[in-house]
Amino acid sequence: MEESDEIEELINEITFRKSNSKDYQNMKVDEISKEFKEIMRYEQESFKRIAEFEKTQQNSELVKYARILCSNTVAREISNIQETYLKKIDEEYLNSRQRFK
Repeated sequence: MEESDEIEELINEITFRKSNSKDYQNMKVDEISKEFKEIMRYEQESFKRIAEFEKTQQNSELVKYARILCSNTVAREISNIQETYLKKIDEEYLNSRQRFK
């Protein structure tokens, strides 16, 4: 497989991830925690692949696009996970405190 095909495959993978976001609102706290770990691992692996492409890729604009797309997509997903996670933690904490009153 050519390098440009590989970078385009990564871009397609990132785009698919962006369009296929999960409904964190309907997940439990432990499920959200697993998702957070997964997105962090995905980010590390993707940037590692992009760094390899930077060394070998002729089309630097395509590599820059992949880096920006990955960064924005992951940041958006992390923000969404964090917001939902914190709400769920607050709800559970508040609910447990009210039970003890």
